[in-house]
Amino acid sequence: MTHIAPQPGILDIALYEGGAAHVKGMSNVTKLSSNENPLGPSPKAIEAMQAAVSEMHRYPSSDHSGLRQAIGEVYGLPMEQIICGAGSDEIITFLCQAYAGPGDEVLFTEHGFAMYRISALAAGATPVEVAERDRVTDVDALLAGCTERTRLVFIANPNNPTGTMIGMADLARLADGLPKGALLVLDGAYAEYVEGYDAGAALVANRDNVVMTRTFSKIYGLGGARVGWGYAPKSIIEVLNRVRGPFNLSSTALAGAEAAVRDTDYTEHCRKENAKWRTWLAEALAELGVPSDTSCANFILARFASPEEAGACDAFLQSRGLIVRRVTGYKLPAALRITVGDETACNALVAAVKAFKDGAA
Repeated sequence: MTHIAPQPGILDIALYEGGAAHVKGMSNVTKLSSNENPLGPSPKAIEAMQAAVSEMHRYPSSDHSGLRQAIGEVYGLPMEQIICGAGSDEIITFLCQAYAGPGDEVLFTEHGFAMYRISALAAGATPVEVAERDRVTDVDALLAGCTERTRLVFIANPNNPTGTMIGMADLARLADGLPKGALLVLDGAYAEYVEGYDAGAALVANRDNVVMTRTFSKIYGLGGARVGWGYAPKSIIEVLNRVRGPFNLSSTALAGAEAAVRDTDYTEHCRKENAKWRTWLAEALAELGVPSDTSCANFILARFASPEEAGACDAFLQSRGLIVRRVTGYKLPAALRITVGDETACNALVAAVKAFKDGAA
């Protein structure tokens, strides 16, 4: 029997399971399980990454100044209050590492992103799950769930996997109602899909207890590059940079992200295409008896009559080479999360669900 043991909480972590990408026996599948941009990254991002390959023998920038400046210019934010990481996941990890530990509590909603629990446990803190109201963040429930041990409150807005979101007035009320010593973290991974939404940047600018995280994995189409960023009061950024590895982003990732964020025309094109096909997909599935809440992201949460029906539909879709996401681990066993694909993918998905429904009738 070994006497070598991990820190408390580590063995309580359930391994994160990403969206499936393969169906056994099939070489040609349509992946709608990971909320990826079906249009891919900006051609300018691809070009920038290809050019950066020739300098791979050099260490990357340790302060990410080029990318931080680009983000600051595009979003109108001071670059000295921006930190970059390997996806927004790493920023979440930094926050838990720096601000939560044994005896502390980290709050999130019942259908919230799995990394909140994982990062809290990895830091030795206690994860606290708070009920939502009809798959929507409940501010009153979150405030009621806070104690003197609360250190971090994570809200994804829009939320994954529900696609729902709450308004700025509710976010402000939550920030203002937190106990002293607690940080509100606004996860804006899907914020770019909401026209005119600043993901809480104004709240960060006017308060000392709010942090915003963002990613390049969704609308920017750079999931494989692993780039994310955070915006926070300068004092918090200084803390997070003390736990950040100096070379946590590669040269190619930095080059691609900078080009991507500056290509605002392409980003707008992706937003409009997603909005068009998201509406079409939701309405087409509703006509087949598969409802969903109004989604503000690049996916919909399709709800079925039972967990058994959801599982059977998932299996049927896989038989047609269509991969979607079971969300039983998010306590939504009667639902499937479906990424909004391009026109071909959306048509194929609806046709397959119709065939499933017709066969089940």
